[in-house]
Amino acid sequence: MSEDLTGVWDGSYIQPGTGMVTFTATLVESHGALSGDVTEPCSNPHCPLRTHNAAITGNRSGSAVSFVKRYEPPGYGFDTVHYEGTVNAEATEIDGRWRLPGFSGAFLMIRAGKVAKAVTTEQRAKVPSR
Repeated sequence: MSEDLTGVWDGSYIQPGTGMVTFTATLVESHGALSGDVTEPCSNPHCPLRTHNAAITGNRSGSAVSFVKRYEPPGYGFDTVHYEGTVNAEATEIDGRWRLPGFSGAFLMIRAGKVAKAVTTEQRAKVPSR
């Protein structure tokens, strides 16, 4: 697996009592170290914020990915969440589990722009060669 995880990812996670929460993550991978940020809607009905921002730090080793998401600012029932997952062979999906003390659930991230790249390639194929 040579392609790194740098890029924009569309994701979702299942939260007990809330259901599916969608998010957008921007990841940067450098020599196996991961960093980035996440934006997601607030799922707590008493939350004074409409959107949460969080920072990601972690690592990747082969197909194994682990990172910690820290909400900025912490509070409103959100703080630090641990994620562990697996990257598929094409480096287009990461799926796994998130965990908090006493809670856990599934998550899935899909690399944004892969479909657009395929469309661009298809459009190039329609251009006549000289």
